[in-house]
Amino acid sequence: MQIIPAIDIIEGKCVRLTQGDYEQKKIYNEHPLEVAKQFEDAGLQRLHLVDLDGAKAGTVKNWKVLETIAGKTSLVVDFGGGIKKKEDVDIVFNSGAALATIGSLAVKDETTFVQWLKEYGAARFLLGADVKKEKIAVAGWLETTDIWIYDFIEKYLEHGVQQIFCTDVSKDGLLQGPSTELYKSILAKFSGLHFIASGGVSAVADLDALRNIGCAGVIVGKAFYEGRISLDELVRFNEGR
Repeated sequence: MQIIPAIDIIEGKCVRLTQGDYEQKKIYNEHPLEVAKQFEDAGLQRLHLVDLDGAKAGTVKNWKVLETIAGKTSLVVDFGGGIKKKEDVDIVFNSGAALATIGSLAVKDETTFVQWLKEYGAARFLLGADVKKEKIAVAGWLETTDIWIYDFIEKYLEHGVQQIFCTDVSKDGLLQGPSTELYKSILAKFSGLHFIASGGVSAVADLDALRNIGCAGVIVGKAFYEGRISLDELVRFNEGR
């Protein structure tokens, strides 16, 4: 199982929110490159970079942070937040992202996303599914749709999407443990899925549980920044080492 540390960006700074609430913001480092280099130096290979300003504005904002991290580290970066137009996709890839992370757009504008999958190649996209009681949530988690998570995943697997991460919005940022039962159910339905768990990770025991049910990766954010899981523990866990 691959450990994927997360860096969330507001105004160029490394922050974390609680349950997506911009009013519950905590700044951890004013220089995201320092944090990224810390991960790289420790031996981690992947980074989940989220442009929270972009997510709010509906267009990519913090692409310079992406450009700096991609240019000055060897981390494989997936970048999301505000990717709504083809120009946003081009900016993200031109700035050095290996993968563009797509969430709400895949829910609200399937035609556009499917076109991107064909044009750029499905392997270049990471599909994000925010879930509340097995239904897809959008609009900063304020809006729950009637789309069942299993139907959503199945549809995009048919379109060639290879990597999917899922966040239970009731868990994210609360350090109360991940939605292991939900993830186990998803993995049972889609054997061989490259599934990445996200949200709720609070301790090494959570990483054990996620590995045991077959997750290919796990995104770790607040638990690391709050000192619940050390960098050494993340490294030891990465790829089972």
